[in-house]
Amino acid sequence: MVTGLERAPVIRTPDQRIRVFVSSTLRELAEEREAVRSAIERLRLAPVMFELGARPHPPRDLYRSYLAQSDVFIGIYGASYGWVAPDEDVSGLEDEYNLAPAGMPKLIYVKDADTRDERLTDLIARIQADDTAAYLHFHNTQDLEDHVAGDLAMLLAERFDESRTPQAPDTGAAPVSLVGRVPVPYTTTIGREGDIDAVRTLLARGTDRVVSLIGPGGIGKSRLAIEAALACADLFPDGVYFVLLEGVLEPGLLLPTIAYYLGIRDNGEAALEERIAHALADRRVLIVLDNFEQIVDAAPVLVRLYTVAPTATFLVTSRIVLRIRGERVYDVPPLTTPAGEGPASLDRTSRSAAVSLFVDRARAIDPQFDVTPDNARDLADICRRLEGLPLAIELAAAKVRILNPAQIAGRLEKSLPLLTAAVRDLPERHRTMRATIDWSVSLLPPAQRDLLEDLGVFATRFTLDAVEALGEGRPWGGHAIDALAALADGSLVKQSELGGRRVFSLLAIVREYALDHLKERGDAQRVRRAHADYYRELVQQIAPDLGGRGQADAVVRLGLELPNLRAAVRHLVYTNRLDDAGDFAWCLLIYWWISGFFAEVRVWMLELLEKQHEQPITPHTRAIAWFFALWGEMWQRPSEQVVAGLGECVRLFRESGDEDAAAMALAARATARVQFSHLDTDKAEAELREAVVTLRERGNTWAEAITEVSLGRLAWVRGSTDDALAHFDRATSVAESRGDLFTTSVAGNLRSRLNFQLGRIEEAEREFVHTLLLSVGLHYEEGVAYGLEGVCAVAAAHGEAWRAAALAVAAGEIRRRIGIFDVESFTVHTPYLEILRGRDAQSVEAGEIAGAELTVAESVQLALPEHEFATVVDALRAW
Repeated sequence: MVTGLERAPVIRTPDQRIRVFVSSTLRELAEEREAVRSAIERLRLAPVMFELGARPHPPRDLYRSYLAQSDVFIGIYGASYGWVAPDEDVSGLEDEYNLAPAGMPKLIYVKDADTRDERLTDLIARIQADDTAAYLHFHNTQDLEDHVAGDLAMLLAERFDESRTPQAPDTGAAPVSLVGRVPVPYTTTIGREGDIDAVRTLLARGTDRVVSLIGPGGIGKSRLAIEAALACADLFPDGVYFVLLEGVLEPGLLLPTIAYYLGIRDNGEAALEERIAHALADRRVLIVLDNFEQIVDAAPVLVRLYTVAPTATFLVTSRIVLRIRGERVYDVPPLTTPAGEGPASLDRTSRSAAVSLFVDRARAIDPQFDVTPDNARDLADICRRLEGLPLAIELAAAKVRILNPAQIAGRLEKSLPLLTAAVRDLPERHRTMRATIDWSVSLLPPAQRDLLEDLGVFATRFTLDAVEALGEGRPWGGHAIDALAALADGSLVKQSELGGRRVFSLLAIVREYALDHLKERGDAQRVRRAHADYYRELVQQIAPDLGGRGQADAVVRLGLELPNLRAAVRHLVYTNRLDDAGDFAWCLLIYWWISGFFAEVRVWMLELLEKQHEQPITPHTRAIAWFFALWGEMWQRPSEQVVAGLGECVRLFRESGDEDAAAMALAARATARVQFSHLDTDKAEAELREAVVTLRERGNTWAEAITEVSLGRLAWVRGSTDDALAHFDRATSVAESRGDLFTTSVAGNLRSRLNFQLGRIEEAEREFVHTLLLSVGLHYEEGVAYGLEGVCAVAAAHGEAWRAAALAVAAGEIRRRIGIFDVESFTVHTPYLEILRGRDAQSVEAGEIAGAELTVAESVQLALPEHEFATVVDALRAW
């Protein structure tokens, strides 16, 4: 039994596997390391086999980072203590044990030996006295593998039992969001230790603003970027973000996509580039941009970003060089293959990386697979023919289910030359990769081959329901589950879980291959149409919940489908279904608003407007497109032209018989008037009142409540506080009646601020707390920042200098991180805090220092009464 494990249990997303760090000497215990890795993977856990671990001059920063991100420590000790480098006191072996976090469970396995280095004997004696470590002796590798598998299973069971016992919330842990988090690989990364170290060195020196990992598809750029990002977490204390660009095809969508992964909500009120620059200012962050080659024309945007955010660093994966200032290129090499014409090594410690990868992936199918004298030459031949390309090797290894190594080598010898000759216009290694996919696909039955090609229309990930919707009339239509399983067995389709759902995905190069073949057979337009129709129907089912009680769940569901929502709009525009594209975008107006995607939608709508000259559109579609195109202009560059343009939207909507949309466009025009000139406030108020009446009559409660908020803001600015409160009251009442949490939060924040300004402190405090709770439940960070500022104002009014200062700085950190800096006209906490600073500067200063270190959860805990905080602990853990 391992004791001393008081950490609160963590609820993990399905792709966050338990990571097990393995420490040992290398050559002496090579077979034992393989046995331990096999035991770990048998339990579907992730082994962290840091191969540089126990060598001279151990790179402590790197394995310190790996240890910090691991969950369990396994030590395997034989006879050797390991070499102690000059100027070092301990070997790498002992150093790893010393660096393992105190609370990390440690499983130690000591091999029976006649003699043992004295220092290793001392280390083992120290371990025996460590109450966080459990240790056992073992005789052979099979004995060890069985022990490790059993002990890990027992440890997981113990932790599961602990998770069922109520514990105090761990508010010190930073919230982890699915969005932007570096993904944890499902399989072991092999042969990249030197590359990880080299990339870390480039990032650590801080002289290169953009480090580009360049290489053909299938060479492992994304995997190297993931491992390098995980290994460099300690270099970037303000965060590491992973931005997936795979489904982003328009250069204009680079900034909206980066903003999304950084957690910046684009409501159109400020230029997106300005918000991102503000969010990144003075923050040491690493932003990984994966699959940049398809939007390489957007590369100059990175120069602008790193110019205004000089402490941010970008790690890019691309098939082509970006050719921008500040770029450092790292050419990703293939895995090493057996030297010369010789066979693969039977010795694990001297085996080439390519052969090690083949063996590792083959063992997922046949646990007993290994290099033998009979197959060593065939394995070497396979890896050399595939030029050490990791994806090609994985596809070949997947065939051990039906072919032995000699058969695989023989088929590759016959097929590859013919297949590569057919694609001579591609670079050499890219030809090999495409030819390997061709060969792998050629082994599939026709129906499975058709399915793979049809899957090329999906973006990033997709569900079984979506696949089955495409299957009507297709040869695989009634067998989607079996066909998908076969493609997954062949490593052509990946499967995982996300948000509690089973999802599937294709690697970028496989998707590209599938789509190319879909186009060649002339079916691309038909499958795109089926894809778009499925997501149109899905959106029509979900959209009605966006304005009411199902709002939070609807936003989450749409967020999980976002890549395919983008693809659906793109398919609709590409196939000239422009009216359908407009309706699709309008149907999701509330989602774009809540989640902040106006800049992205604007790109699609401008493209739609450009195509109207080739394909006529209805006046209603034209009004939708212009509405979205003018939204950002209304806030950022208000002008008479914008006011007139929104007026044209009103006219077009009315001519189309859509009074509901016309009223929303009228409210937008009123807002543009206020932004453009204070002389138009009377006209703006009249238009807003007219819009409210129409929206109430039409039953559009969401838009009615939002328009009441606009009327309240206008009245507040004009000094009519009673009118402002009346509008905020109506907005809150209407939103609450429908369960619209977002608008309730927005209206409540403004009403509580105004009440506070009017001296109604207790009333304001109740609503500040209420809106903070709502914002936490919605994962609405903007609202959390406003709520913290509100409670800060109350604390300052009560003379709580330290608490007020801490909350102010914590709210400011959230504002800075998500780029909010344009709503200060409604700020109420700063004057009171400045008064306190004059009275008790020392407490204010101490609070500000503490506030800078608070996590979001700790900030919320500081702001809320204890019984209220208990109601949102689970929600905070899920962030």
